[in-house]
Amino acid sequence: MSPESGESASAKVRLPEHQRSPWWALGRRLVAALVILVGTVLLVYVDRRGYTDNHDGVISLLDAIYYTTVTLSTTGYGDITPVSDTARMVNAFVITPARIAFLVLLIGTTLEVLATQGREMFRVARWRKRVDNHVVVIGYGTKGRSAVDTLLSNGIAKESIVIVDPKSAAVSDAHEDGLAIVTGDATRREVLRRAGVERADQVVITADRDDSTVLATLTVRQLNPTAHVVASVREQSNVPLVRQSGADSVVTSSDAVGRLLGLSSLSPTLGSVMQDLLTYGEGLEVAERDLLVSEVGKQPQTLPDQVIAVVRDETVHRYFDPVVTQLARGDRLIVVRPSKELPWAPRPGTHHEASADDED
Repeated sequence: MSPESGESASAKVRLPEHQRSPWWALGRRLVAALVILVGTVLLVYVDRRGYTDNHDGVISLLDAIYYTTVTLSTTGYGDITPVSDTARMVNAFVITPARIAFLVLLIGTTLEVLATQGREMFRVARWRKRVDNHVVVIGYGTKGRSAVDTLLSNGIAKESIVIVDPKSAAVSDAHEDGLAIVTGDATRREVLRRAGVERADQVVITADRDDSTVLATLTVRQLNPTAHVVASVREQSNVPLVRQSGADSVVTSSDAVGRLLGLSSLSPTLGSVMQDLLTYGEGLEVAERDLLVSEVGKQPQTLPDQVIAVVRDETVHRYFDPVVTQLARGDRLIVVRPSKELPWAPRPGTHHEASADDED
């Protein structure tokens, strides 16, 4: 995707800023320029007897303002001039340095704004060229942030995550978390293109509404037929529709929460275990790992890890399924294990051992 010369209002890439806003710097410079202007006016007006006006010889407040503006801007029409020694000394040692500072502020502010805009355009263009095989997260609310936290906790770099959300609160949250964000409606193709969806490896959709989820899924699938798309919906009845739209996995948030509430009501201990499995970094974790060479031919129940499912030929089998009574090369294991043991360990293997696929 080649960089575009301009950013539309509906879809703008916003990279995390590590410095103060340029508008803060601009406002500070404008205040400094105003202080110089007002201070010079007061100096001239207080010492107005040391100046002469070629028009009527009298220096009023309006004349002091006029003299200050034409002097600080180096225009200098010459109709008002300092005549006393005091006025001339003030002009030489006070107003002249103030004039220089005033011009530096004006020129520096202009250059700062232009440089900031150019620097931001360069950063966005460089980011677009670099981002590839990344993760696009649509929606940065509670579900979106939890998904990102899980990705980051499992080794995904911040530079590999792009947020898409139209809300201003999401922009500040994403920048606070050090993430790039594209502002705009994720159901629009140009918005997703700016997020680099065509080159994304995974897309996580956490829209606020199920109809938006369906439209976003359809648009993602049109732009990238091969990306792994995970979507969340509020209602179970919308799961088939989202799957037909192209989602590989669909999570029903309302049903999941309702089931967890019901389990906690029936058995508080079971509810706490389920909460533990859903909470990263404490107690137990659910993870997927490769099969080790030493585990080929064994039964899932005999392994040190608590195996709950086996993935064979992209099909998930429960650990008690007769099809996976003996583990074979290419299998992947879904396990429950302590979080301290790096539950989503780097492949191959989980303890720096060779995986079954690496053995000739």
